[in-house]
Amino acid sequence: MRFVFLRLLPTLLITGLLLAAATEFSVARPSRRTADVPYVPATDSAFAAGRQLLDVYAPKARAARPYPVVVFMHGGNWNSGSKNLYSFVGRRLAKQGVVAVVISYRLAPAVRVPQMADDCARAVVWTRRHIAEYGGDPARLFLMGHSAGGGLAALLATDGARFRRWGEPTNPVRGVILDDAAGLDMYDYLQKLAYPGDREFLVPFGPDPASWRQMSAVYHLTPQTPPFLIFVGGKTYPSISSSSAEFRTRLVSLGHQPYYQVLPGKKHIPMVLQLYWQHNIIYQKLLPFVNR
Repeated sequence: MRFVFLRLLPTLLITGLLLAAATEFSVARPSRRTADVPYVPATDSAFAAGRQLLDVYAPKARAARPYPVVVFMHGGNWNSGSKNLYSFVGRRLAKQGVVAVVISYRLAPAVRVPQMADDCARAVVWTRRHIAEYGGDPARLFLMGHSAGGGLAALLATDGARFRRWGEPTNPVRGVILDDAAGLDMYDYLQKLAYPGDREFLVPFGPDPASWRQMSAVYHLTPQTPPFLIFVGGKTYPSISSSSAEFRTRLVSLGHQPYYQVLPGKKHIPMVLQLYWQHNIIYQKLLPFVNR
């Protein structure tokens, strides 16, 4: 498989989102957005201006109990992307009774994947500690990610040590929704370097095979891993198909029953663009998953 397609993700996303922008206002009305909330203080040694920010999308309607929470992590080849491209995800989730948190994080070449994972973990810690202020339930906190963001979401759900580093004694993640996730097994991928240009991924992942393995969620799975919903495009890239299938097989071998669905005809970028439409299959499965 090649990850070259990920370079095109921001441009193609912008094109798709511009086509849909005419109806965004009507969707925004049921939700309340709080934008550009910092989850790393400016005094922190790891602070990067403009990157460690999140947006909260909360339903305007009152509820008898706090809403479930979904933290969304964007893709983009580990070197591009921003929360600002994904307001449609936050709006659609909030419209359906979920408090959504859409985050940005630092990117390569400024940092490597371990630092990106730390940023995502800190965003989740911020969410657990503050989301009740927005009507969310910190005890029902889920992750969702597309492409590279899916790999990061899976890593956080399976690696509790990263949360302990930031003061959380237990992993707060109650479940994960993977949308055509990339990077579930970069240890295998980077050992092969099977395609021209694959060495570019040594920039975000570094040259050390031990780090490749540490950053690959499949090697952190245990019987205690939280539940997963796994969606894969029927026409996505071969290594996303194969690594997702491997991930599912490993989960099953550990006693889990992950939901796994291949969406016929879907390529990689349409797998995230479909989240613009409220009634797509991912939301249909996500809502009962986070509300149970």
